[in-house]
Amino acid sequence: MAAYKAEDDYDYLFKVVLIGDSGVGKSNLLSRFTRNEFSLESKSTIGVEFATRSLSVDSKVIKAQIWDTAGQERYRAITSAYYRGAVGALLVYDVTRHSTFENVERWLKELRDHTDPNIVVMLIGNKCDLRHLIAVPTADGKDFAERESLYFMETSALESTNVDSAFEEVLTQIYQIVSKRAVDAGDDAASAVPIKGEKINVKDDVSAMKRGGCCSN
Repeated sequence: MAAYKAEDDYDYLFKVVLIGDSGVGKSNLLSRFTRNEFSLESKSTIGVEFATRSLSVDSKVIKAQIWDTAGQERYRAITSAYYRGAVGALLVYDVTRHSTFENVERWLKELRDHTDPNIVVMLIGNKCDLRHLIAVPTADGKDFAERESLYFMETSALESTNVDSAFEEVLTQIYQIVSKRAVDAGDDAASAVPIKGEKINVKDDVSAMKRGGCCSN
């Protein structure tokens, strides 16, 4: 999947949301993927923020509009408007704080209450560069993801480990669903095809992707 620069020229626009406890690194995952930036300051911004990045998949330009809760999770004030229209989600926990992993189940329930149940979801164990502070073993993240039929990766926004891969995998899976629906419905109906449905494994490495972690070597 190659980067694509022309922001106004795209074939598909996909909304992806970042969810998870405050302080797990959602904002840095967003800034690393969209601007290749990382900030050591951990301040939360109240309100919803989003950024975009376009990529090329199968000669189609995919524009990702990625939304960040930006501190709202502190107040349990995330509204249905935040989730509306989302076709992908990154559910993030901090591998050094077990409580953030314990809350993943609640976040997943909230996500599924507000979106199509077959939204493409990637479980992210962030901050895997802090190997000496690991509180959530990779195996626990994998097990939860497998149980809930989620994709899974461990990432480090600081070291830029797996960040692009995580977003790109989610976007590729969404695209495969949309393009398959368009083919099934016929080209003329492509624009009316809802972006939902079963996850489609299109690469031999998808199952490995679902079980992969950056710290399991």
